[in-house]
Amino acid sequence: MSTQTRQTQAEAVAATDAALFAALLDSDIDALDRILADEFLIIDVASGEVHPRAAFLEAIEGGAVTFHAIQAFTEEAVIRFAGTDVGIVVGRTKMSISAGEDSIEVGSRYTHVFQREDGEWRLLSAQGTRIE
Repeated sequence: MSTQTRQTQAEAVAATDAALFAALLDSDIDALDRILADEFLIIDVASGEVHPRAAFLEAIEGGAVTFHAIQAFTEEAVIRFAGTDVGIVVGRTKMSISAGEDSIEVGSRYTHVFQREDGEWRLLSAQGTRIE
């Protein structure tokens, strides 16, 4: 991959990462449906549990999980590639989340793995690790 192509692809992956956070804040299921790969899995920052795509979308759509604020520190994000169709973002966020009756504010380091499908970057895997 040429340097220019890598830069263009990094910008596309970063834009998809930002779109994910916007969709979470808006509980935008249509946008999440487009962003999340069919095989998507998330390891959640609060419990460490693994959630498949359907359960994650159901939790957002049903209001079991609500994102009130997400601050992404984009200047710290590192974007790497494994071949031409897998992009990996390692970043940091500060989030305010409600899950049922519990609300938390949490800082995290995260890894998002994106896979290019039909020219679009889709999130295949996400894991957040709580930090102070």
